[in-house]
Amino acid sequence: MPLTSTNPATGEQIEQYSLHASDEVEKRLDRAASGFAVNRDRSPAERAERLRRAADLLEKNAQAHGKLMTREMGKPVAQARAEAEKCAWVCRYYADHGADFLADEPVDTDATKSYVAYEPLGPILAVMPWNFPFWQLFRFGAPALMAGNSVLLKHASSVTGCAQAIAEVFREAGFADHELQVLQVDDETVGNVIEDPRVRGATLTGSVGAGKAVARRAGAHVKPTVLELGGSDPFIVCADADLEKAASVGCTARMQNNGQSCIAAKRFIVERPVLDDFTERFVEHVEALTIGDPTASRTDIGPMAREDLREGVHDQVERAVDEGAVILTGGHTLEQDGYFYAPTVLAQVEPGTVAFEEEIFGPVASIVAADDAEHAVALANDTRFGLGSSIFTEDVENGERMARQLEVGCAFVNEMTKSDPRLPFGGVKDSGYGRELSHHGIREFVNVKTVWIEE
Repeated sequence: MPLTSTNPATGEQIEQYSLHASDEVEKRLDRAASGFAVNRDRSPAERAERLRRAADLLEKNAQAHGKLMTREMGKPVAQARAEAEKCAWVCRYYADHGADFLADEPVDTDATKSYVAYEPLGPILAVMPWNFPFWQLFRFGAPALMAGNSVLLKHASSVTGCAQAIAEVFREAGFADHELQVLQVDDETVGNVIEDPRVRGATLTGSVGAGKAVARRAGAHVKPTVLELGGSDPFIVCADADLEKAASVGCTARMQNNGQSCIAAKRFIVERPVLDDFTERFVEHVEALTIGDPTASRTDIGPMAREDLREGVHDQVERAVDEGAVILTGGHTLEQDGYFYAPTVLAQVEPGTVAFEEEIFGPVASIVAADDAEHAVALANDTRFGLGSSIFTEDVENGERMARQLEVGCAFVNEMTKSDPRLPFGGVKDSGYGRELSHHGIREFVNVKTVWIEE
């Protein structure tokens, strides 16, 4: 069955791509493995220069790349252009700092000389999602290639055009064919690729179920993995918060990328003294969003990426209402072409219900009442997820204290959760393990080797 990309704003088919036959997959695996010796012998300066050229190309063609992302998965084009530009940032970051992150570290021991070396592992499989079709790959691929590894990209089938465009960026930047290759394969073949001895590790960004499947296959063959999975990020609003700022930032934090982000704020946990005031402001911001054609520069909310995803979100909303949640705005599909869903706010959400327990991967916010700051932290931690979080308070000291108490991979005080090349990114609990970005990210897929020398 071919891979199909569909324009979610219209429902029209864009393109079909043939699956790679077994002999083509074999050829690409062999090319990645045999070319690895070339990768590892390149100097850090050579790798860095190629990454800088990739950054230049991404910036030069940001508009075209943005249009492609918008066409294949429906994100507003302004956000898509910004995504391409952020990919340029991560390329330059590792070009500038990668050599230092991977430099030998001398250690004072009884040896004449001893140090820790960071050496590449080999071909790494990247199983990537559709929601940030460029950024998800580049935040892994830039450090992986800077470290001297090869990348095998199995992208989401609905954004195969983006996968091919990414491969072209690396080719134009001077990377060899074996350094980044696209695999157009089905799920069964992905499992076989993970088990292949030529593949030395795997990373996945996606659902909890997909992450567990990859971890099982890789673990059975003693291969390292990095998993960035789902999230049900808390957005805590304390009684002393700047409510207008919290409502404005909170709206962006929930509705960016059409609500389809692992690190989107999803559970708005608000202290009771300001619950009504915050909720009123928040709903006003949500209702002021411009919904429509994602290719228009002023559009805030475009369609969801696929029809089945939209139907799944609507089912969650209906079940939430059956459990006692109240719809303050939205809660329905939009009567127009494409996979549009009205930005939605659910109030009176309680622990143990769908809107609290499950990740709703679409433009739906759940508002939860908290008695005080201590109760807010307890509610925030009452989840199987642990990716990002936000706390809004005028008492920054208290905000930092609360941040330290949250069971998450990242905590932001008076700011929305976001990824930054300079800081590690990842989660705990069912949100996954391992880290991307910063020096932590580039060291995930390297051999941390002890070298001891006696004269």
